[in-house]
Order: sequence, then C-alpha cells, then structure tokens
Amino acid sequence: MSATRVFVARLAGRSVFDPAGDRLGKVRDVLVVYRHDHSPRVVGLIVEIPGRRRVFVSIGRVTSISSGQIITTGLINVRRFEQRGGEVRVIAELFGRTMLFTDGSGEGTVEDVSIVEVGPGEWEVAQLFLRRPRSGPTPFGKGATVIVDWDEVREKTAKGEAQSAEQLIATYSDMKPADLASTLLDLPQQRMLEVAEELPDDRLADVLEEMPESEQVGILAGLDDDRAADVLDQMQPDDAADLIAQLPDERGQHLLGLMQPEEADDVRMLLRYEPDTAGGLMTTEPIIVSADATVAEGLALIRRHELAPALGAAICVTLPPYEPPTGRFLGMVHFQRMLRYPPHERLGTLLDQGLDPVTATTSAADVARILASYNLVSVPVVDDAHRLVGVVTIDDVLDYLLPDDWRSTDSDDDPRGSSTRPKPRPQAALSPAPALQARADRPSRGRRTTDGT
Repeated sequence: MSATRVFVARLAGRSVFDPAGDRLGKVRDVLVVYRHDHSPRVVGLIVEIPGRRRVFVSIGRVTSISSGQIITTGLINVRRFEQRGGEVRVIAELFGRTMLFTDGSGEGTVEDVSIVEVGPGEWEVAQLFLRRPRSGPTPFGKGATVIVDWDEVREKTAKGEAQSAEQLIATYSDMKPADLASTLLDLPQQRMLEVAEELPDDRLADVLEEMPESEQVGILAGLDDDRAADVLDQMQPDDAADLIAQLPDERGQHLLGLMQPEEADDVRMLLRYEPDTAGGLMTTEPIIVSADATVAEGLALIRRHELAPALGAAICVTLPPYEPPTGRFLGMVHFQRMLRYPPHERLGTLLDQGLDPVTATTSAADVARILASYNLVSVPVVDDAHRLVGVVTIDDVLDYLLPDDWRSTDSDDDPRGSSTRPKPRPQAALSPAPALQARADRPSRGRRTTDGT
C-alpha cells in the first residue's frame, strides 16, 4: 500500500474531529523540526479551538490525515500553544522561503510542502512545491513550478533578506480580520512584521483594529511614515485615535499631517475627549440622513456589506449638514421599525421619541447603563449645541469594559506558555463605578468590527 501524502496548504482551515465525529477545531499550521541528513519530522499540528485559542496536537494523537479532514484520538491538551526552540511552522515560516537547487540550476520559492506518513503516527516532509523566478522579457505571468525532494534543495541564507509572506497571505486570504489578527499574534515577531508589511493597506487596517495597542504600536513602528499614514486612513477613526494616542507625540502629529485631511480631522476631534467618556468611545461614522429620506433609502444604506452590524441597527436623522458635527440632531430610526413601514414612508415620521442622546462628556459607566437598561446596540452622542458628533455602539463599550487579557483566558500554569508577547497597557484614572473597575488600567476609546464578529 502506498504511503499517505498530503500537501500542507490544503490542510489549512480543515476540520479536526475526535473518534466520535465531534468537531474539535480547525488546522492552522503544521509543526516540524529539522534533522541532520534527513527531511524534517512532523511533531504535531497547530489547531484553533473555540475561543480562537491555538493548541498543540501531537502527531501521535492523530490517527488520520487527509486533505478533507483530520481525525484524532480525542485526547488533546487545550492549553495555548507556544512555539519551542527548533520548531518550525510550515505555513507561517517555511512558505515563502527561497531555496537553492543543489544541482546549481538556480533557486525557487516555497509555495507548498507535502508531508508523508512513514509509519504509525510518524510523518515527515517529503517534497516541496517550488516556483522558479520569472524568466523572459514579459513583465507579466509567473515562473515555472517544480516539485522536488527535500534533499534536492537547501535553504538560501542571505543576511538581512526578508522572507516573502505572499504565499502565507494567500493561504489565509479567507480569514476574517479577527482570526487573521490572532494568527499574526501567534507568529514569531519578525515573521509577523514581514506579513504585516505585505498586507494591503485596508486589510492591515482591519487586522490592526483587532489587536491590542502594544502590538499595533509595534507593527506601525516597522512601517515607514507614508505607509503608516495610509493604513491609519483606512482604519475607523476611533481605532486610529486609539493607536495614535499610544505613539510618541512627535510621530503621532507627523502621521496626522500625512493622513487625508478629512480622516485626520475626525481623529483630532476624538483625541480631544477623555477616554472614559462617550466622546472617547464613540465612532464618527454613523449613517446620517435627512428627515425627508425614505424607508427604501434607509434600508439601502444599511445593506452595505462593509458596514458594522451595530452601526446598521439604526439610522441617525439630523438637520443639514450631514457630516459630524451635523445640524441639530432630530432622532434615530431603528431598522426593525423601517421593516414595518412601506418603502415611501419618510424617516422623519418614524423617530424613536423615547431615546435621548448622551453628551460627549457622559461617563462610560452611564453609557453602559443606558445600553443595558434599554436593550440598545447604539446610542447617539451630541455636543452642547445638540449637534450629532457620533454614536457609541455596544462593541465599543464591551471592548472598554473587558479586561486586558480578554483575547487569552489561559491559566498561568500552561506548560507551553500562555502568550508569546506581553500586552502592557498605560494607566488611566477612570470613574469609580464598579462595572468599570476591571478596565481601570486601559484608556482605550473602543473599537468596531468590520466583519460582523
């Protein structure tokens, strides 16, 4: 019987099951160790289980691997994975590396790796799928591909040359921003920066919004000023304000000067508010329309796929102008109410008369109580002239209230480690309300998701 052979790229995202058929998680990477005069040995899989936690599953606990699914013995350690010395992640670290052909015929970039079962519970790297550099006068197209055995190549070690992240990005192209952020945080620091460098501006902006501030600052520090400003332009204003507030004043002001004027103005406005107020938590990009807008127009606006669900739950109605700070705020119309009326009905007749806006100086504790008391997902924020300046959404408040380590709930006795990078936060004095005591060390303005998670 021929040995089982599987290409690693096809395993990414595949489900992992126990013997009873219950789903345990999904594969995120394959872990190998190099050996002298032998191809690398597979030591296990990195599996993402519910809660976005990545755990190590020893290859000895894997009973079957195919491109469609992986079956285990069902006995896995659910503590968070931490990479040990000598271990190499195939997708995160081997994909994109440049290899030299031992016959002197040139070089190629690793795009995939096949692993083969050599015995019960024993797997090793068998072959590499390489792409040669593009040749010929045409500037388009790609180079030829070739499959070679491990002993037919050796790794190119050019000092200071960054490893390509193109193939890794392609492998994770279908990930939601929150999942990709979690994946990047699990990578070695240098590899994380390489991947961030090659992500498109809008994709990197989405990912940064899902990261702790310390990691955001670290990635932004690795970008040149023009690229950093472009990424900040793509971020939600409240998230961009959070990030700029963590930077040294000189660089923060310099980046604001490089941003698009309209985006920079929104960020500057948010930076004026204290972080534990409605103004510090709000976003400046709600849906705003006139009282003459119709139900049909309102429903069309909330259907936009890039709109955060919490922002699509209601539409703000104001007098002109319709950009914050707007004309006088008239009220909000909830999407459920729009669904009960004919398309031609004007939104000015459907205002929620029982919802009062908060001011930009309202405490975060009071905003949380209002959302909880009235079962709301957003609340409008007005200035002293009753002009709409933004809205605070439920996810803004949740992110503010959650403890610093909400992305990782592991215990301290994790033998493989609970986190590869600490997440320190600057101190801030907040309201003494009990509901906010867990957040008393984090001056974040909150964040918005863009993928519905």
